[in-house]
Amino acid sequence: MDARFTVGLIQVNATNEMAPNIRFIEEQTRRACDAGAQFVMTPENSTLIGANRADTLAKAQPEDTHESLLAMRALARDCGIWFLLGSIHVKVEPERNANRSYLIDPAGDVVASYDKIHMFDVQLAGGESYRESSTFRPGDRTVIAQTPWGRLGMTICYDLRFPHLYRDLAHAGAEMISIPSSFTVPTGRAHWHVLLRARAIETGCFVFAPAQVGTHAANRKTYGHSLVVAPWGEVLADAGGEQPGFVTAQIDMAKIEEARKAVPSLTHDRPYAPPATVGSTQKAAE
Repeated sequence: MDARFTVGLIQVNATNEMAPNIRFIEEQTRRACDAGAQFVMTPENSTLIGANRADTLAKAQPEDTHESLLAMRALARDCGIWFLLGSIHVKVEPERNANRSYLIDPAGDVVASYDKIHMFDVQLAGGESYRESSTFRPGDRTVIAQTPWGRLGMTICYDLRFPHLYRDLAHAGAEMISIPSSFTVPTGRAHWHVLLRARAIETGCFVFAPAQVGTHAANRKTYGHSLVVAPWGEVLADAGGEQPGFVTAQIDMAKIEEARKAVPSLTHDRPYAPPATVGSTQKAAE
């Protein structure tokens, strides 16, 4: 396998119509390739952020005829690159979609796909409310895919908050992890950089996190800061929080072994009893 390659992350400000988002990704991908990218990745909700649940459901398409997937397969083939379509909305039930990520090879073939497991069902301070489970059917399987440079563990956005998933991927052989995302601004400011660096450090993996940025339909705002993080926790690229576009980073796969040898925590797991509360909960007698 090749030990070095250039990754490109496309940062998108997706609208609630697919065509302009597809055109933007095509344009930015070709620019990233001109800058040397051999593996290009896009965010969660790459080609659509709906104005509401009804809009999202109405504009989702079946996998076999999905215009976004067909366009990105053609793009990968035309550019001769590996391509991670961060996620698109795939119609799988009358009232729910899959939030699905695709890994595409330079022939335009789908190598692997992954459905987001963890649904973002939260009420944020300030009034923002999200209930992904009402629109999306959660996935139930983890995915590791082979690339020319190593094994890629595929995840999406809110999965980031479940560290056991990433440890499981690392134990199963993942050397790189994709986390395409549409992080909100409040949670992004508080947690985005630190969680991504933590996942890289905990697993000794490269972490690739292409992200949505800016204001979308219905005044939804996303944090941006598409990041590439090395296994030791260094941020190799940050697209910032203001504008769509792309960033690239040079990846040296030898850094994985270096980090894992320096802190071999993946080899130090031990069995233990489940947590138990000890001590009396009864108020001490006076």
